[in-house]
Amino acid sequence: MYQRTLRAAVTAALVAAALAVAGPVTPAHAAGATLVVNAAAPYRPVTHVASGGLYALAENNRPADSTLLPIAMNTLTQPAPGVGQKPNGQPPGGDSLLVAPQADRVGTAEFIRMPDIYPDFPYKWVSWSDWLSKVDTMVKKRLAATSVSNIAGWELWNEPDGTWNTASAGDFNAGWVRTYQEVRSLDSLTPIVGPSLSSWKASSMQSFLSYAKDHNALPDVVSWHEWNAANIASEVTAYRALESSLGVSPRRISINEYAWTNEVDVAGRVSSYIAKFERAGVESADRAFWYEYGTVNGLVTNNQPTGSWWLYKWYGDMAGTMVTTTPADQTGLDGFAAFDPTRKIVNVAFGNASGTNDVRVSGLSSLGQTVRVHLESTPASGRFTAVSAPTDISTATYTVTNGAITVPVPNMDAGSAYHLVVEPTSGVPAYQHRYEAENASVFRAQRLTAGTASAGGYVGRIDNMGDPRTDSYVDFVVNVPTARTYTMTIGYANGTGATSTQGLAYDGGAWHTVSYPPTAGWGQFGSTVATTVDLHAGYNTIRLAKGAPYFTGGTGYAELDYIQLD
Repeated sequence: MYQRTLRAAVTAALVAAALAVAGPVTPAHAAGATLVVNAAAPYRPVTHVASGGLYALAENNRPADSTLLPIAMNTLTQPAPGVGQKPNGQPPGGDSLLVAPQADRVGTAEFIRMPDIYPDFPYKWVSWSDWLSKVDTMVKKRLAATSVSNIAGWELWNEPDGTWNTASAGDFNAGWVRTYQEVRSLDSLTPIVGPSLSSWKASSMQSFLSYAKDHNALPDVVSWHEWNAANIASEVTAYRALESSLGVSPRRISINEYAWTNEVDVAGRVSSYIAKFERAGVESADRAFWYEYGTVNGLVTNNQPTGSWWLYKWYGDMAGTMVTTTPADQTGLDGFAAFDPTRKIVNVAFGNASGTNDVRVSGLSSLGQTVRVHLESTPASGRFTAVSAPTDISTATYTVTNGAITVPVPNMDAGSAYHLVVEPTSGVPAYQHRYEAENASVFRAQRLTAGTASAGGYVGRIDNMGDPRTDSYVDFVVNVPTARTYTMTIGYANGTGATSTQGLAYDGGAWHTVSYPPTAGWGQFGSTVATTVDLHAGYNTIRLAKGAPYFTGGTGYAELDYIQLD
């Protein structure tokens, strides 16, 4: 969904329906709340679930890679090849295949929104022959783009509850099946995404899933849009119950638009969305598009960060595992946190409250008897005001009592977001050396767990090569302090009984070969190999691949635990 600020194209009925769902922003709770963080209670690897955007990128590398790499973008939803959409009166832009090279450089997957082949919103239906011809054209363009390997799915339609022309096109569920079958007749491999309801609607989702199941046309990724952070937990729970009641195997969940117009640029409000998406276990969530494309929806202005960008930068800095956060309720102070067991650093990002509140962090016994605590904030600056850096609030040493500390956060502003870093008072490395594979961007492979793996997780089933729709690879976005040659140690497992190989490339350069001698077995870690990489100061992208564009493919198989740069 998006507004037409230059010309009115969203019908009054659609806007009214959406407003009824979203309603006014719930006032943030006043002072006196406590956010409880348990650093010893991990619940999933850090994957930056909610660091995505609808129409986030535009052609000609907008915004610059330097603004994207620090925020560890997870997914994008971009318009169809040959896009006709004119969002907010702008020229058509953001063609998914044209922005794919930039998305690929920063380790980001793309969903393709197919109905954006139409110029208008709500979409103006022509005929079934016209639509199916368009579907064929889009799919064939993607199949011809053999250097594009980061397409994560076809989104068959958008907001059918407000944009599907039932009078001319017939019932949406039947139309979904017809479109699904057309895509699958040409492309049997790329995941399919839907139904992309304008908001959670249990009856519509039940009808859709039942019909799709009966006609062998279930989406691989289930999607809807979210305009009220307080409802996220209950709606995801309701969806999982619905799946179970219908005998539908668990689907991946993508909230492919989130945060209303008066929230999306308010860092404190957005922190609450991110926290709830992480705890609910959704796989991806994209910031809603309301204004200009190619700005990550207000995170970047003239290639400079806005206030909200810093919240996503703090998110991007998280590594290791997400750890449990418990707010007092679903409408006030909330946040998300991660613990990096290698550096023994806890990162907490939070907001959506005013006055003086507390953050209580437990599970700190491994950090020592005292810890250093740094607190900073970023404002709700809007989408046109650059913010060059967060505001430092305090740095202090705390005594750990029974494994916990309580940090008061004075004079909070409900629109601002806050960042708390807890680390040992000594022995913290100057930069992050180890990068866990399960924290990286994973394409057509699986994040798995093992007791012998660093931080408890790894990436396995890196099995595919030879087709850009199924190539298996892992992209690590790393940040190093100086330009030089680094020794890169790779933790791995290889249960084939013979030496296996993968391709290694960094920053889009030439491919090299990494060899992995056999180890004790699959999922059994402790073995390493070492190579060298020439990196520039700042952010770099390192790819390890079984198969990828411009790489003929590896031999055998290997699982990845981590890379370490020294």
